[in-house]
Amino acid sequence: MIGRNFRKNCPGHAPLTRRHFLFGSAAAMLAPHADAQVTTSGAAPKGTAKTCIFINMNGGPSHLDTWDPKDGPWNPSDAKITQYSGGLSFSKTYFPKLSAQANDLLVLRSCSSWEAAHERGQFYIQTSHSQNPALAAEIPHIGAVIGYEKGVKGLLPPFMAFNQNLQGATFLGGAFQPMMPPATRTGLSTLTHNYFGTTSQQRFEDRYQLLRDLDAPLRETAANVDVSSYAGYYANAKAMMYNPAVDGVFKFSTDDEGRYGANSIGRPLIVARNAIQNKMGLAFVSVTQSGWDTHIGITDRSQGSNIYQLGGDLDRAVGALVDDLKASGDLDKTLIVMMGEFGRTPSVLNSRGGRDHYRPVMNVAMIGGGVRGGREIGQSSAPGADIVDPAWSAGRPIYPDDIAATIYSAMGIDWTKGIDDTPSGRRFNYINPNPDLNFRPVNEVFA
Repeated sequence: MIGRNFRKNCPGHAPLTRRHFLFGSAAAMLAPHADAQVTTSGAAPKGTAKTCIFINMNGGPSHLDTWDPKDGPWNPSDAKITQYSGGLSFSKTYFPKLSAQANDLLVLRSCSSWEAAHERGQFYIQTSHSQNPALAAEIPHIGAVIGYEKGVKGLLPPFMAFNQNLQGATFLGGAFQPMMPPATRTGLSTLTHNYFGTTSQQRFEDRYQLLRDLDAPLRETAANVDVSSYAGYYANAKAMMYNPAVDGVFKFSTDDEGRYGANSIGRPLIVARNAIQNKMGLAFVSVTQSGWDTHIGITDRSQGSNIYQLGGDLDRAVGALVDDLKASGDLDKTLIVMMGEFGRTPSVLNSRGGRDHYRPVMNVAMIGGGVRGGREIGQSSAPGADIVDPAWSAGRPIYPDDIAATIYSAMGIDWTKGIDDTPSGRRFNYINPNPDLNFRPVNEVFA
C-alpha cells in the first residue's frame, strides 16, 4: 500500500528529482509516493462515504430540462413539472423513478462552469484542474487521487471507469489507473483461461511465473513510466483471476438488466452495485452517459438524443441503484453525483429546437453518502440565465473545484493536500488554491 506521510529531511534520504522519474527504476514508479513530499493546511474532511459513483452526463445537460425547470413555452405539454418538498421541482415524465425518490435527492442549482468547450470542460470536471497543455499529461483523475488516498484494499482496483475517461492515474502509478471493463451480462471472459480442463489454473500459474522470471529485469529497470505503470496494473489484474467472487461482480441477470436498463448507463451501474455490495475495495467509479449535447430537438422524440430518452435512461438506472443500495444498507456510505461539464442556453429554444453551450449556470444532483436529500441549494433567475442566490457559505457560485472538494471531503480526504515531488517538479494540488474564491466543500449538502 502506498503511504502518505511527509518526507523528512534526514541524512541519506534525498528527495526524488525529475531525473528519477525520467530514468528511475520501476519500483520508484510503481510506488512513487511511499514517502511523498505532501503539503496540507490540515482541513477536516467529513468522511461520510466509502465509495463515490460519479455519473458524467457528457455533453452538458440543460439545467432547465433536468433539475431546474422554469415555466415557459419550451416545456412540452406532457412534461408534468412537479413541485416536491424542499423547493425541488422537476419533470415526473422525464424522471418518474427519481420523482418517487425526491426525499433522497439534493440539487445544487447555483453552480457555474469555467469552460464552454466540451473537452476542456470534461477535463475540468474529471480532474478539478484546467486543461493547461504544459501540465495536462501529469494531472490525475479525481478517481485516481481517491484511489491513491484509499489504497488497494480489495480484489478490485479502487478506481473503475465505464464508457469514457480522459485522464488516468498519471504519476500516481499503475495501481490507481482506472479499470475500464465492458459491462455485459456474461461478465469478463478473460478472468479464466480454461483451455486445459482441470489443469488450466495450474498451467496459467506456471506460465505467469515464467513470465515474471523472464521480464524481471525490464520491470526492475523500466524504460519509462508507461512500462512500470503497466507492470503494476498487471499484478493487480492477476490477483483477480480464477476468483468466483470477482467473476460474480461482472455478471448480472436479465431481471437486473430490465430494471436498470440494457444500455450504457444501466449495465455499468449494476456492476458498481455488485462491487459495492460485495465489499471489493472499489472507492470511485465513473460512468459516462453520452448524448447530452442537445443542440437539436431536445424534446423531439425522433432525435437520437432527446430529453425523454436521456432522462429516462438516467432515471431508470439511478432509481434502481438507489433502491438496491438502500435495501443492502449501502446507500448511506455511497455518494452518487450526477453532473456534466456546463449548462445550456436559458429561456427559449434555439432555431433548431435545442439549447447551446452555456457556462454561467449549471446544476449538480447528489444522493446518498451523507447527503441530506429532499431539497435544493441555490436559485437561478426566472429564465435560468443567472444565479440569483448561491445559498451557501461562500456566497458565490459553486464551481467544479468546490464539487471536487465536496467529493474529497465526503470520502474522508483532505482536499488541501498537494504533492511536491511530481515528474515535472511542479506541485500537484488536489484542489488548486485561489485566494479570491477559496475553493472548499459545500458543507451545506451534508446532513
